[in-house]
Amino acid sequence: MTVRIDIVSDVVCPWCWLGKKRLEAALEQSGETAEITWRPYELDPAVPEAGTAYKDYMRAKFGDGPDDRFTKMREHLEAAAPDAGINFRFSELTVRPSTLNAHRLIRWAQGQKKGDAVVEALFRAYFDELRDIGDLAVLSEIAGESGLDSIIVADLLATDRDKSEVRAEENYFRGLGVSGVPTFIFEGQYGVSGAQEPETLIGIIEKARKAA
Repeated sequence: MTVRIDIVSDVVCPWCWLGKKRLEAALEQSGETAEITWRPYELDPAVPEAGTAYKDYMRAKFGDGPDDRFTKMREHLEAAAPDAGINFRFSELTVRPSTLNAHRLIRWAQGQKKGDAVVEALFRAYFDELRDIGDLAVLSEIAGESGLDSIIVADLLATDRDKSEVRAEENYFRGLGVSGVPTFIFEGQYGVSGAQEPETLIGIIEKARKAA
């Protein structure tokens, strides 16, 4: 049977990319198939749509001095990345983008059965290719690279289409108690947060499958 999985995620969250890769590994190892729905979550909805300078943003968030928690987080992510097929280039990031429009793109992509492809492309574009995924032209390019009609996407991005719907969906999951991402919800009843190891996810998938 196919396991239904909702993934509450943000595309500037490095843990979300790692979590995506580990879920893919879990599905491959277990032989299970999944129907995945990506759910929007902005880590910081206050970031302006034009984005802000990455280093200034991180300095304001973590302070001027070295932050042990932040340093350890980066070290852990960079150590785990190669096994997951990920390349993080944190030190080269220049923009902390708003992700509202990226979530609109994901919403439209899912309607065309291309949600996973677009999500992966957005993660890679930001963390590895150092592209500004808050820029509408960049988002249109990513749409085209992922098999969508870039002209139609560009026209939609130029409007306010689905902005309120994305924010409403985001607030719905916040209302359910989601306060960090990634959060995986299996069959609408089993939730787990964080970039869990594939073995942990396999156990939850088996539990959800039996209960479905």
